[in-house]
Amino acid sequence: MVSLEDYDYNLPKEMIAQTAHQPRDHCKLLIIKDKVKHKKFYDIIDYLESGDVLVLNETKVSHAKLIGKKSTGGKIEVILVKEKDGVYECRIKGSKIKEGTELVFDEDKAVVVKRVDDIFHLKFNKEINKKHLIIPTPPYIKQHVPEQDYQTIYAKEEGSLAAPTAGLHFTQELLNKIKEKGINITKIKLDISYETFLPVKDITSHSTGKEYFEIDQNNANIINQGNIIAVGTTVVKCLESADWKDNKIQPSKGISEIFIKPPYNFKSNIKAMITNFHLPKSSLLLLTYAYVNRERILKAYQEAIKENYRFYSLGDAMMIFK
Repeated sequence: MVSLEDYDYNLPKEMIAQTAHQPRDHCKLLIIKDKVKHKKFYDIIDYLESGDVLVLNETKVSHAKLIGKKSTGGKIEVILVKEKDGVYECRIKGSKIKEGTELVFDEDKAVVVKRVDDIFHLKFNKEINKKHLIIPTPPYIKQHVPEQDYQTIYAKEEGSLAAPTAGLHFTQELLNKIKEKGINITKIKLDISYETFLPVKDITSHSTGKEYFEIDQNNANIINQGNIIAVGTTVVKCLESADWKDNKIQPSKGISEIFIKPPYNFKSNIKAMITNFHLPKSSLLLLTYAYVNRERILKAYQEAIKENYRFYSLGDAMMIFK
């Protein structure tokens, strides 16, 4: 029987990256193939072959965070999840938030009209002043992150509450070199939900949220032309949420609620996955374990800790071959 404790590991807090690596493609890269190798991210081109298809998630982190206070003075942080009929579903960080609590954001004001577990429903006194909205960053990052450091260089349309962090390591120069080598580059979209930050407490009942995804005809055609190199767990989720026919991906769009965990039978034939190092007991770590066996990943994580890799969203990367 699978136990949640199988997806736990100890990480010194000082190894959680608080700033982005500069230049982006000079961070560390752990190659997991026949054996573990230590490289720089720009060395990734040596592990790509002509005919491979590099699949990127072009979603953009939304300006969805407000910093304000309760009318009684306590500081709060609000992440707007979605809006319907003038009422916003959101997550709020702050103490003693309940129905009827009034919140203040400079000249904007809002009231909590409803609370369901950890979801709050906010009604604003007027249209939100967009200049007050900033992008959310993971709760384990304790300092300010410049927006450009938490967006991929190819981010296109807002929709995510988190960045597809495996893509943060790419520079335009590196993408140009990859293309010149004969690797096809294609872009799909999966808007990442807030639930990506939440730890798994129960494997059987955990939800990864509702995430919009889209793969158009042109990009589906490119994906079907070669071996898939998936840049990030969100690309894997998008590919697995799509329709497949005769081992060919079909143009697809809709809402994904897929939770990939071991054991899992993949529809997409992914040659390799590029990903960052994920939190213990997280849905993203479970997805990684589903892609290759637990022993290989656990050994790689132990090696990364030993070699002082930087972990989580702004940290270093790994390239895992099936």
